Amino acid sequence: MDESTRRLLQRLLRRIPAQLLRSTVDKWGRLSVAQWQSVDFTQPKWALTEKLLAICEENEWTAKHITELEMIYVIDNPNQGMWYAFQLMDPEDDAHSVELTQFKEQFKSHLSELVRHVSVKIKKHTDEAVWIRIAWGDSYSRPNHLNPTYVVHHLQTPYVFVTNLTSKQKPLLSQALVLSTRHHAIKDANLSGRKLTAIRDLLMRQYQHVFPTKYPSPLAEINQTASNPRIEREQAGPGANRLQMACEAFGDGMLPQLQSAVYKLETKFRDHTNKTMTERAEPFKCVVKFASTNLLESLRHCASSGIASTPVTPLLSSIPVKGRNYFVITDNGPSPSSQMHESHN
Repeated sequence: MDESTRRLLQRLLRRIPAQLLRSTVDKWGRLSVAQWQSVDFTQPKWALTEKLLAICEENEWTAKHITELEMIYVIDNPNQGMWYAFQLMDPEDDAHSVELTQFKEQFKSHLSELVRHVSVKIKKHTDEAVWIRIAWGDSYSRPNHLNPTYVVHHLQTPYVFVTNLTSKQKPLLSQALVLSTRHHAIKDANLSGRKLTAIRDLLMRQYQHVFPTKYPSPLAEINQTASNPRIEREQAGPGANRLQMACEAFGDGMLPQLQSAVYKLETKFRDHTNKTMTERAEPFKCVVKFASTNLLESLRHCASSGIASTPVTPLLSSIPVKGRNYFVITDNGPSPSSQMHESHN
């Protein structure tokens, strides 16, 4: 095992939490029965790392073997970085018939034509997702396995999810994906997050998006706080309406754990007390960001509890409806009274 492979394995073993190391190495299946029995997974992490390094040295494993272990860990624990969603556009007539073997051959072939030194490993997960690990090199350097790009694509769908991709690598990956999936273009879906399952479920509508139209009235929380029957009757109707509108906007039941939404404003400044800013010809630019451990759940609660007004503004309800969490807000026209709309750029 050369020094670069040893360094790759060392970094990976340090990255995997001690409580996950046993199950991850077991799934890898590279250790012999005797080697597996010789490993004491109750040891401190540093001692366990040294033992596994010695076994790998003994077996003379290469980077190919180590990247297999890395993919197992990343697939089982995908929330390690920021994921960005893309959408394939204009499918060819035979796009729906592309199967895994054909996709793998085509993708590797196209990317190798674009990049002289590149390492590609493709694995199909149990949920039918195709996982791609790309270690990038260039005309002069070998692939860098310490900083790979990960791509997730469900065949026969137009959606692609990517993490750890530079602006230089983006057009290369885009071209390889377009050609190997039989499409003509790919665009940014304006959706990103640290939880891959959340942005996947939001974009692919894999959560309860058929909303009930009636809710029990009065609401449970109102019953607990209102002791006067007359007040109870007065509050029950508005409370049920708020809950209905909140669920119609964001969904019912468990929601994808989206963590943020960004609104980039490029509008006229409107404040009659500040003529200097209001009379400027250039648009007023700022960025508004909403953040939460579960943003959709938080917004739904704000609307149903009365903290936020209902019906829910389209600026917020567009998150689940359009499957996006990045929006650009501009003016319809030059007049100060013009309404704001979402840019489709």
